[in-house]
Amino acid sequence: MNIVKENRYFFVFFGVFLLVAGTFLYKMEQGDAILYFSERRTAFGNFFFKYFTKVGEEWSYPIVLLLLVYAFSPRNYRHFIYVPFLGGLVALISFYTKSYFRHPRPVLFFEHNGTLDEIIKVADVTLYGGMNSFPSGHTMSAFALYAFMAFVVPNKKLGGTLLFLTALLVGISRIYLVQHFLEDVYLGAVIGVLIGMVMYGVMNWMEGKVARAKNGI
Repeated sequence: MNIVKENRYFFVFFGVFLLVAGTFLYKMEQGDAILYFSERRTAFGNFFFKYFTKVGEEWSYPIVLLLLVYAFSPRNYRHFIYVPFLGGLVALISFYTKSYFRHPRPVLFFEHNGTLDEIIKVADVTLYGGMNSFPSGHTMSAFALYAFMAFVVPNKKLGGTLLFLTALLVGISRIYLVQHFLEDVYLGAVIGVLIGMVMYGVMNWMEGKVARAKNGI
């Protein structure tokens, strides 16, 4: 596929992530990744992940829109008009997948096992309960948004690498903050990248359709 070849730096890192995280999922018990970070809390880690996790929230979409406008100028509208549609698609898929699977959040899991007291919580972070853990919506949003951005930025090497790392750190933050399990982040990342690829494909299809219409084809 051309999209993979053109964005090989992003997809190489993404492939490594799938392989490494998949290996951990196979070998580790549910909740082990949360316990790993809980036992290794630092002041910097608490501060960083507490705020960096917001990079996967709704407010980041207008920021990406502004960055795309700055990078490509308002006349080249084809890139940034798709960002709101991307956000809408993420919201729909996140809602329906969470409603379908109905997996408990980590706080419920550890409460049920009687081990919640073993978790060292990050100060001023509310632990969400409910049956909506799988997949991670923040991770899905981050990988969809920053994968799409990686596909359209001209600097594939630096841009693709930094944008992948941005999405990855959002995913890690969800485990660090005891909001999601590793499997939630894993599936959220996969679905997010697929959404980004679909939206990029739709953009190119629409652009080709407009070009053919202008040429009278």
